[in-house]
Amino acid sequence: MPPRQSSRTQSRPPAKELGILLPNGIQLKGLHLKNRHIYIDFENVQPKELALLKGRDFRVMIFVGATQAKLPTEFAIAVQALGPAAEYVQIAGSGRNALDFHIAYYLGRTSVDTSTGECFVVSKDTGFDPLLRHLKAKGVSCQRVGSIGAIPGLKETATKPDSDPIQRVLANLAKRAAAKPRTVKALRSSIKHLLGTQGTEETVDRLMGELEGLNAIRTADGKVTYPTT
Repeated sequence: MPPRQSSRTQSRPPAKELGILLPNGIQLKGLHLKNRHIYIDFENVQPKELALLKGRDFRVMIFVGATQAKLPTEFAIAVQALGPAAEYVQIAGSGRNALDFHIAYYLGRTSVDTSTGECFVVSKDTGFDPLLRHLKAKGVSCQRVGSIGAIPGLKETATKPDSDPIQRVLANLAKRAAAKPRTVKALRSSIKHLLGTQGTEETVDRLMGELEGLNAIRTADGKVTYPTT
């Protein structure tokens, strides 16, 4: 992650100025420094497991192309749920490997600004590997992974009984794609089954409210819809 900006450095424009569509017009700002960083190469990988990061100590930077006009609603909702821990970075200009060079820049800044920490590049592009090997040789903990779920220890932690229920529900819905429940009754039953002994009526009521508050679902006349662009 870049350092706090000096008086000579222009701040990046908010998400809406980058042409990225977020649910309810919410902008991601108020960022905080953390020692575990995830850099997502969105041109190469569109991760579906962002819900695994909710409540975790990660800083997430999502790199999108210069002409990226909008994002899938489901992805934007998952990013929104991460709050100030996530940030979009739209690259300047276009060209071969333009986005890769932007990620390399932030990797370098992070390696200078933090003496300890971990960096993960989410991409299937092996072109990052020589740079990552060089950083490792310099004592920087970094690696490339093909998905959010491939980050070491993340899935194991997320499946513990005391993990955040809304995180588990969002991850489950993302994984089910077109097979999501289409009625309130079916969704409630799915949530209860997913949570096991934690799936009390009160808990399910609360989670249904949270899902609607995140604009992850809409309910009407006993039916459930999932907002799409």
